[in-house]
Amino acid sequence: MSDTGTLDAFRDVLGEGGVLATADLTERYLVDQRALLRGETAAVLRPRTPEEVQATVRLARQHGYGLVPQAGNTSYVGGATPDLSGRQLVVSLERMTRIREVDAAGFTLSADAGVILADAQAAAESHGLLLPLSLGAEGSCRLGGNLGTNAGGLNVLRYGMARDQVLGIEVVLPDGALFSDMRPLRKHNVGYDLKQLFIGGEGTLGIVTGVVLKLSPRPVSHATAWVQIADAAALPDMLGEVRRESCDLVSSFEFITRTSLDLVSAIGLGDTKLRTGTGGAVIIELSASSERVPLDEMMGAIIEAMMEKGWVEDAFLAQSGQQRLDMWRLRESIPEGEKYAGGSVKLDISVPLSRLWDFLREGEAVVRAHDPALRLSVYGHVGDGNIHYNILVPEGADRLAFTDAVNAGLAHELYALARSLGGDYSAEYGIGRLKRDLLERYSEPVRLDLMRRLKGALDPDNLMNAGAMVDPA
Repeated sequence: MSDTGTLDAFRDVLGEGGVLATADLTERYLVDQRALLRGETAAVLRPRTPEEVQATVRLARQHGYGLVPQAGNTSYVGGATPDLSGRQLVVSLERMTRIREVDAAGFTLSADAGVILADAQAAAESHGLLLPLSLGAEGSCRLGGNLGTNAGGLNVLRYGMARDQVLGIEVVLPDGALFSDMRPLRKHNVGYDLKQLFIGGEGTLGIVTGVVLKLSPRPVSHATAWVQIADAAALPDMLGEVRRESCDLVSSFEFITRTSLDLVSAIGLGDTKLRTGTGGAVIIELSASSERVPLDEMMGAIIEAMMEKGWVEDAFLAQSGQQRLDMWRLRESIPEGEKYAGGSVKLDISVPLSRLWDFLREGEAVVRAHDPALRLSVYGHVGDGNIHYNILVPEGADRLAFTDAVNAGLAHELYALARSLGGDYSAEYGIGRLKRDLLERYSEPVRLDLMRRLKGALDPDNLMNAGAMVDPA
């Protein structure tokens, strides 16, 4: 069958608007979030139901096309970008946007995988509940992508990664079969926990079409402080103090360096009250589902104790909801500030909290030895050991050439440092296409062999997202 005939077959299955095949309509699906990769495709397929996804997979297999699942196309590692062959069809989940159920009594939400994260959050909130997964891209990323990358975000310290919030999953497998395990059960020991294969699988083992997520009581009370720290070496001790003295009500503990703050100020979003101390700053947030919990009093006592220990130089406690939002807007605007400054090479480092200061200190020495003029934008989710360690593109440098040069040399020195401290090269972004070489370089042979064997068992023909993560054994 010709390509035209094949696309007509997909149109018969997917209906009006289900197949996009002209360049003006497909372009936005072909470039990754960071504009580092661009692919080609004969068509973008937009199913509306799990059954249409099944039919799509079977047709693609029949006609010799590969498939690239795409949710919100917000991957930082090229996880949803087709290759240049034109033989991979993009399967967009953007029309699968149904909130299937919010069970307020059971604290669960069931939804299609194409639901935008912010819409799922709003659905939970309309029932007085919280969907804890929270990311900077939550207005555009979609649940299927969140699961495919095992997304992290701002609330990992308290609620865990995306994986920790999943009770059930629905997946179309590479042979077109539907694996459905959408029971909203917290205890369910019936053999292998198969859903875990697809969470963090980046669409290489199947296309996630539905999910059941845990909900939590919605916080109605917050205490949020911008804390200027004297020495970043004290960060692990500070977090321990906050967790103990708040009865572990801390939901966020975010580190920001002076350079990162300056980048935000350069785009007009800074705040003269919010400065860094000698060692940077942290945003500390406590939250509770009852207004009877004295969070402000608790936060004040914690900050006073940390000042007495010499860890804190000054602090600003949000006095209104708007001041709290201003703090978070500043934190979430750092990527925009980096982009305005010319871009950055983003290293998504994870280290044990107890070795965080060692990495910050030794990492800066590694960078300075490489080139003293390089600037670093360092910030992130210190509470879970995730540091966004970003190297700013020098003024006048070609962004892509600089990125390639860093990834070929300096980045490996920093990854080696992280690994020597018990950490690793990817905390929450995943592998995609851009970190495949790192997976092969740094993975233990048994781990890599197991991953390839799993891929080979479920997708021996490499139909699903070929080029991402691993090929089948």
